[in-house]
Amino acid sequence: MQYKKHIITFSNLGEFILQILNDEPLKPLFSSARNENGWFTEDNVKLAVENIAKIYLNKVALEKFAEKYSISENNNPKKIGIVMAGNIPAVGFHDLLCTVLTGNIALIKLSSSDTATMMFLINKLFELDPSLKEVIRIAQRLNDADALIATGSDNTAKHFEYYFASKPRIIRRNRTSVAVINGNETRSELADLGNDIFQYFGLGCRNVSKLYVPIGYQFDKFYESIEYWSTIRLHHKYNNNYDYNKSIYLVNRVPHLDNGFLILKEDEALVSPISVCYYETYENETHLAQLLEENAEKIQCTVSTDAKYENSFRFGEAQVPKLEDFADGIDTMFFLMNL
Repeated sequence: MQYKKHIITFSNLGEFILQILNDEPLKPLFSSARNENGWFTEDNVKLAVENIAKIYLNKVALEKFAEKYSISENNNPKKIGIVMAGNIPAVGFHDLLCTVLTGNIALIKLSSSDTATMMFLINKLFELDPSLKEVIRIAQRLNDADALIATGSDNTAKHFEYYFASKPRIIRRNRTSVAVINGNETRSELADLGNDIFQYFGLGCRNVSKLYVPIGYQFDKFYESIEYWSTIRLHHKYNNNYDYNKSIYLVNRVPHLDNGFLILKEDEALVSPISVCYYETYENETHLAQLLEENAEKIQCTVSTDAKYENSFRFGEAQVPKLEDFADGIDTMFFLMNL
């Protein structure tokens, strides 16, 4: 079957990435990605492609993933328009992978903020299997698409809904992630939470931008545990955001906490500015469940000590979703196989 051939190609890509991760061949990619997008540091691009290689392109994981869907030969492939986001490196790769595995044709509209990383991966796929050029195509317009997968803001989602109203579609809107703190976390767990907050500078929908904490919670231990992230201020774009937000809060006398690189502000909103993390207190588990339920449509994932909540992960795992952890909880494979 064709998808089994594709699994081999994708897993070979994963092996290639892991082999050269710390070698010279990736240096041009890091430079191109950084020039294209100031947020795409070498560390962030390396983290993104390494996670893709280890989690999405593991041969055993791919085979188990495909088995769940009983994929058969697709004799009537559909053209799937994929509008990719550019907030973190190669964030649209999962949609490409699902489209190819299901035997469809990917018409990819790349983000101008993430062309270098995606083209590096796509070109390597072409090297490994030139026949993929028939099913992976870069497109500027998606008029010929039979269906659409688009990732963007709430505003762009309205445009997608309008222009593709007559076609099957998955349109993803603004989402963010939250953390539940019970007050008994270890320093190690809180340090892992630091990764959920700061990786990719907090620009991803899986980054934690809101903390739920028990009434009376003291943030000293939290701040001490994430101190190793203090060097994030050396990045000029992050530091500019930090200085700006700090100035606004000081001038307007907005109550907040500050450790020199992360501002904590009590706020019922979910999405906080870069360099700021909102927090909200809860009285008990019932109250917490109510808060999470009220915001369920806007929460991408929740991190906590025991990962017992819906769409929940343990601290430090927010940015390492598995193949079956679909964005917005919408099963992309099911959608593609039932067009």
